[in-house]
Amino acid sequence: MNRKPLIAVAVVAIAAAVGGWWYANRSATPSDQLVLYGNVDLRQVSLAFNANDRIAELTVREGDRVRAGQVLGRLDTRSLVLRVAQSQARIGVQEQALLRLKTGSRPEEVAQAGAQVAAAQADAELAQQQLARLQAIGTTTAGRAVSQQDLDSAQARRKVALAQLDNARKAQQLVVTGPRKEDIGQAQAQLESARAELALMNHQLTEAELKAPIDAIVRARLLEPGDMASPQRPAFTLAITDPKWVRTYVAEPDLGRVRAGQEARVSTDSQPGETIAGKVGYISSVAEFTPKTVQTEELRSSLVYEVRVMVDDPQDRLRLGMPATVRLQLSPPPSSGSSSTATGKP
Repeated sequence: MNRKPLIAVAVVAIAAAVGGWWYANRSATPSDQLVLYGNVDLRQVSLAFNANDRIAELTVREGDRVRAGQVLGRLDTRSLVLRVAQSQARIGVQEQALLRLKTGSRPEEVAQAGAQVAAAQADAELAQQQLARLQAIGTTTAGRAVSQQDLDSAQARRKVALAQLDNARKAQQLVVTGPRKEDIGQAQAQLESARAELALMNHQLTEAELKAPIDAIVRARLLEPGDMASPQRPAFTLAITDPKWVRTYVAEPDLGRVRAGQEARVSTDSQPGETIAGKVGYISSVAEFTPKTVQTEELRSSLVYEVRVMVDDPQDRLRLGMPATVRLQLSPPPSSGSSSTATGKP
């Protein structure tokens, strides 16, 4: 009997069994781990100038690391600097005007007003004397030496002189009293308005510098020197590398095995032998259909829950959108042979 065919069949069967056992043990996932697949995600900032003007300088390019407060670009501020100087000069004028009102009248002005009162009083006394003289002459001559017209003219001059005296006295009172409170208040308000305008221009000078709001990496430089900047046109896109997470999805049967703060290890296809530590930071409370980019054709209609695994990646090995494998460390199941307390009578 020829045994060679039987031996060959036995060898093939044994090889198939060994190969199946090896493949099953190679691809099997440990029972204390849950393997999920997702993509690296992080936050991004679209950074734009707050002013509308021509860009004079941009100091960083794609891939540069920037620190919070670092100047990334500047606008052309030559015309704004000139307006600031003009506003400063206007403030000086307003300050002097307000100081003049608060100081009041000078001693020389008060003395001048007193001299004008004295002159007006002398004119009034002279007019009174001339009128009295003409009246006395008319009385002694029974009106033959003085005409009525002369008497009327003397009386008119006396009234004018008295009015001028009254006017001089009131002017003297105004000089002594000084400016009105309303005039001082108006000058004060005009000065504050000029100062506010200067503060606004100084703020615009500050806004002419584009600063990084946070530590990040320049992902895209969208404008160049000479372009017209505006708040609606981003100049840079910044990638915030901290925090960084892997967005993955867990099926409903495994949802109870995932909890916030759970330890995780993250690996990528580019460095399969190296893992990055992480923790579960967010578990969605709402189910959604599995994204097409994550699962196969058959599982697209399955309902899953989004999970974010926060990672600590100081070496910046994970890039935005990079596929990643997440292994969650599961807690061991409770022992089925736990002892129970028996109850009974003593």
